[in-house]
Amino acid sequence: MNTHSKLLGSDVAFEKAYCEYRLNRVDSALKTIEAAPEQTDKLKELYGQVLYRLERYDDCKSVYTDLIRNSQDEYEEERKTNLAAVVASMSQWEEAPLEDLGLPESTYELCYNAACTLIGQGQLTEALNKLRQAEELCRVSLADDSDVTEEDIESELAVIHSQMAYIMQLQGRTDDALQLYNQVIKLKPSDVGLLAVTANNIITINKDQNVFDSKKKVKLTNAEGVEYKLAKKQLQAIDFNKALLAMYTNQADQCRKLSSSLQSQNPGHPRPVLIQVAQLCREKQHSRAIELLQVEITNAAVCHVTKACDVLRSIEEFKHKSGMISALVTMYSHEEDIDSAIEIFKQAIEHYQSEQPGSAAHLALVREAANFKLKYGRKKEAISDLEQLWKQNTNDIHTLAQLISAYSLVDTDKAKSLSKHLPSADTMALNVDVDELENSHGANYVRKKAAKVTGENLPKEQIQGEIKKKKKKKRGKLPKNYDPTGTPDPERWMPMKERSYYRGKKKGKKKEQIGKGTQGAMAGASAELDASKTASSPPTSPRPGSASSSSTAAASNVVPPRQQKPAASGATRKKAPQKKKKGGKGGW
Repeated sequence: MNTHSKLLGSDVAFEKAYCEYRLNRVDSALKTIEAAPEQTDKLKELYGQVLYRLERYDDCKSVYTDLIRNSQDEYEEERKTNLAAVVASMSQWEEAPLEDLGLPESTYELCYNAACTLIGQGQLTEALNKLRQAEELCRVSLADDSDVTEEDIESELAVIHSQMAYIMQLQGRTDDALQLYNQVIKLKPSDVGLLAVTANNIITINKDQNVFDSKKKVKLTNAEGVEYKLAKKQLQAIDFNKALLAMYTNQADQCRKLSSSLQSQNPGHPRPVLIQVAQLCREKQHSRAIELLQVEITNAAVCHVTKACDVLRSIEEFKHKSGMISALVTMYSHEEDIDSAIEIFKQAIEHYQSEQPGSAAHLALVREAANFKLKYGRKKEAISDLEQLWKQNTNDIHTLAQLISAYSLVDTDKAKSLSKHLPSADTMALNVDVDELENSHGANYVRKKAAKVTGENLPKEQIQGEIKKKKKKKRGKLPKNYDPTGTPDPERWMPMKERSYYRGKKKGKKKEQIGKGTQGAMAGASAELDASKTASSPPTSPRPGSASSSSTAAASNVVPPRQQKPAASGATRKKAPQKKKKGGKGGW
């Protein structure tokens, strides 16, 4: 058809769009249908299915409503079933309020879609009863066909049973739900979308338990063609659970990879960040987890502030009020969005320029805009506002100075020409009495003048302008035994050793040195055995080169130490009998 498009023209628009639809090229199918010159009933039927796949439920609802109203044939019941499916999807995925379209519940497909609508509205008990009714209708309708086996009936009921299990899971009846889910898995239905949803719900029941079973079930969610059978929110929930399962099975890298991908696909959604934080906590990296949460909270706050500004700007009645302008500029400044704040000023100034030109409110707004731009370094942008203000009042020196400062960055010649309008320095001088100003009550510092000195006692060195502050002398401390009636010692300022009555320190007896000397030595014995302290004992040997005749003669009467007899004979000294060591091993 693409090759012979010129020859075929629009005669095969339906066939081409249907081929693209079956090849999952939904966008191309939509373009083909919309480009067709004539919208036949067949094209409209296909158009409704394409819109349903694209999740454009409002447009799809309008197409099917129009088809049901304007056509009468054998496909009317099928169109009503498709319309019921659209209403059920709107109830579950968009949570929009629904109107009663008066659709019948005569078939199990219509009854099933009505139950799905009740689930989206939170009416679980009514939805479960409606599913049981759909199950009964299905069995009755298929029982009449002799070619349909019991296995075929159970396979057809699989989607109803899976939805029943989902309601039980929401009601907290997890055991009953798990039993029904496993029955559906064992049937191995051909619908990969049904298998993926059922396996995902089993994983959510297992959580961090029965991880081996969850790892087997997660493979069913990766089947080929699943992405064409499920809604975007269903696929999103399955991806979240994959990341959580990777965390529970200690696959840290896989968990981080999946959560990062989810965050890029769903910006602003908190769940991918929470999964990353949970993974960091499992790895004991609490500081990084806190930093990640703080960043996310900051981003969320910025997002909320931006949304609040958009809401405020949408209120046309108060859009140009001074209070609204102030609030918006403050919020944008807090978020450092200076361009948006300047845009608020620009729109407000244009409004007052057209409605109230030259009014006090207009000029005040121009003044605030100029000051705001100067505050954030936007001097070039502030030139037009400053020129407008100066033209209104050429005597405003402050505005002129700001204008010259702004022009100095853009046009120096213009700045020089404007500086000629500044008043001279003489005219700007202020006649102020400095002394009166310093002595006033509001002065922070007052200079003290020196008092006039009269008489003969004039100071030798007079300091001009101020007098040194006299230091208050402190009274010295007197000794405890001080006698005010007695005469103080005239030598009290001299060191003790230099005084006339100093006699030196008296040498006291040396105390016995306890614990000094060799081990076991006695202090008294050491003094007796010290030969140097004996008067009659000469040195044992003279120093070399110092011997003389007199010393030799004096030493002739001295008995050598080896010839001296001891004070007591060895017979009188009895050694203390030593105790014999007791025999035996292990004695001390």
